[in-house]
Amino acid sequence: MLLMWLLMVYGCSSSSSGYGNHSSDYGPLTDANVEMLTDFDPESETEAEIETGTELGLKSESETALVYESSMELQYAENFAVDYYEGGYTLLTTQMDDTQFLIVPEGREAPQNLDEEIVVLNRPIKDIYLVASSVMDIFSGLNGLDTIAFSGQKEDGWYIEAAREAMRSGDILYAGKYNKPDYELIVSNHCMLAIENMMVLHSPEVVENLENFGIPVMIDCSSYETHPLGRVEWIMFYGALLGKEVEAERLFKEQTDILARVSADEKTDKTVAFFFITSNGLVQVRQSSDYVPKMIELAGGKYIFENLGDSETKRSTMNMQVEDFYAGAKDADFLIYNSSIDGGVSDMAELIDKCGLLADFKAVKEGNVWCTTNDMYQQSLSIGCMIEDIHAMIQGEKDNMHYLYHLDS
Repeated sequence: MLLMWLLMVYGCSSSSSGYGNHSSDYGPLTDANVEMLTDFDPESETEAEIETGTELGLKSESETALVYESSMELQYAENFAVDYYEGGYTLLTTQMDDTQFLIVPEGREAPQNLDEEIVVLNRPIKDIYLVASSVMDIFSGLNGLDTIAFSGQKEDGWYIEAAREAMRSGDILYAGKYNKPDYELIVSNHCMLAIENMMVLHSPEVVENLENFGIPVMIDCSSYETHPLGRVEWIMFYGALLGKEVEAERLFKEQTDILARVSADEKTDKTVAFFFITSNGLVQVRQSSDYVPKMIELAGGKYIFENLGDSETKRSTMNMQVEDFYAGAKDADFLIYNSSIDGGVSDMAELIDKCGLLADFKAVKEGNVWCTTNDMYQQSLSIGCMIEDIHAMIQGEKDNMHYLYHLDS
């Protein structure tokens, strides 16, 4: 009943609000095709105006022209694009669903006759409902937590201290998980934008409801980046959203500099298995196409499973029987236990209690077993540091780690 009441009071159709998924037919708003997004009639302008690319001049004082300037150059990321236009306009595109967001500078207006499926966001960007947990670290790094009003995680679910403090002080309010948001809270407090992760695709009614309330949905698809630093490079996307590109570039460079240092060393033949023991006794491992095996490779090692899984499925993990894991990974030089799901283990004995066959593994016998810290997956800006940790592990070091710790006997 509450949802029906909210829809009647606040609801508006997707077409009238301008929210929705934009088809990729038009591509970026370049000088050559911007007229398709603004119903431009080239025959109404002179040939000279068309040649200079200024045919979309101001028709009135309230209308703003879109004149393409440049596009952001990306090093690793493949799932977003950023295009810039004169007057401070920015077009953000998420490639997985071809959704486009036009960021309008404060004090300016969106162009008239803009394609109705392009989402218009007016600066200042604020009152965000953040569900994609990997994005919180980015907003914290950009000093942008003041733009977030609602969280999809409770206070005790965050490993990012700045986020915990913001929720503790009431600056960020818990507004429900991705599949059960508190519509009354976020609508009554004028939520401007919902940033979801890919899980929301399993609950399409949530996207529909949010958009019917006039709240546009931005789906973070950084988890689909194949290169580890492609995930980190999403800080440039959110830097463009908040108008903090300079700070974003500085933070991204810190991670690329780490990779450059690590890559300068020679590669080794050392093999690494990355795994987790599930509650029903199966072993969860990463598919070979996942970003974790890529981190191991960039760190100078080799993932023990060279051709595991189907890259077309876009899944990062798969489960296997303990016997199959034993056959494939018993001779691995290093074992890394993924603690982000169950909180980890404190020593080797606790790990072997989870799976007795591990006692026969080469890495266990030689004392080369490691565990990730619980916060690894929320620290999205520190993937370069994780690569550095794996590199140090392979080189035989044990001190000054960021997100790995050694399991003692």
